[in-house]
Amino acid sequence: MKKYAFNTCTPKAVFVNGVAACLLVATLGSAQAQNTPLKFQLDWRFEGPSALFITPAAKGYFKDVKLDVTVDAGNGSGGTVTRVASGAYDIGFADMAALMEFHANNADAPNKPVAVMMVYNDTPASVMALKKSGIKTPADLSGKKFGAPVFDAGRRAFPIFAKANNITNVNWTAMDPALRETMLVRGDIDAITGFTFTSLLNLEARGVKADDVVVLPYPNYGVKLYGNAIIVSPKLIKENPAAIKAFLMAFTKGAKEVMANPAAAIADVKARDGIINAELETRRLKLAIDTVINSPNARAEGFGQVNGPRLSLMASQVSDAFNTKTRVNPEAVWNGSFLPTKAELNVLPAK
Repeated sequence: MKKYAFNTCTPKAVFVNGVAACLLVATLGSAQAQNTPLKFQLDWRFEGPSALFITPAAKGYFKDVKLDVTVDAGNGSGGTVTRVASGAYDIGFADMAALMEFHANNADAPNKPVAVMMVYNDTPASVMALKKSGIKTPADLSGKKFGAPVFDAGRRAFPIFAKANNITNVNWTAMDPALRETMLVRGDIDAITGFTFTSLLNLEARGVKADDVVVLPYPNYGVKLYGNAIIVSPKLIKENPAAIKAFLMAFTKGAKEVMANPAAAIADVKARDGIINAELETRRLKLAIDTVINSPNARAEGFGQVNGPRLSLMASQVSDAFNTKTRVNPEAVWNGSFLPTKAELNVLPAK
């Protein structure tokens, strides 16, 4: 039997198997060409919670809905908001307070991003201190030395936390994110602000036992701020609203799997960034799920959704705490019309 080898489809390749192969290649090429390219930026590095977006990409859920999504790491919510506003990215994951601040300080900006799905129903921000400091409650924080990067969400929102708990006379030290927990361990500062699932595990990595850390989560002490949401550019809303709906549908499918099996999801993150500590990032992801994704508020309001009065209160608090140029308009920062149905959003694990 003769063997035939064809590198390309030519008029001479008139063999049944050859024609079938050519048609398959053409079909695949056509299908790929129809996928809508979308650039997505995270709020931070490839860590445990980024599995929420990396897993649906790795499993092909975005491609299943005709999207070609690239997921890039970020360096803070403020940067993500700015890059979506500039058009460098179509979609992003950012802190709701950072989005509100951008709106209120850039009233004339032509392309202000809009939140379309809430993921962290509660802010992950907290104050953390070592037990040996004697700090036990918010009442012990007045007059203390605090440390955090200037762009840290917890530091930016601290005036709201301070007002709710009558905290006064706090002194701040700014530092790079990598030094925050180190300076606390060394005793250079009394307390830090940060995302609980970030700073708590970073302290453990520096030799501090979890039992030796005091964690004062903002949501537990009168601060009902929303956390991170999926944001999109108005340009995408205008030109391809179907792509937004498809993205949120695929994301929701992936998020359900991530919450059901965090350890498996971290394997997808590990494939993207081989230097991560899989065990540590699994713990980080589980902590994020338990504290801000599958929280009591999230179960009450529904995954992905917001409560109107609560959003309005947050807009007012951010306007005051961030001293914005104009007042935040809650109706301008949120558009829930692209969300999957409530039945499809029923993905939170049972407590």
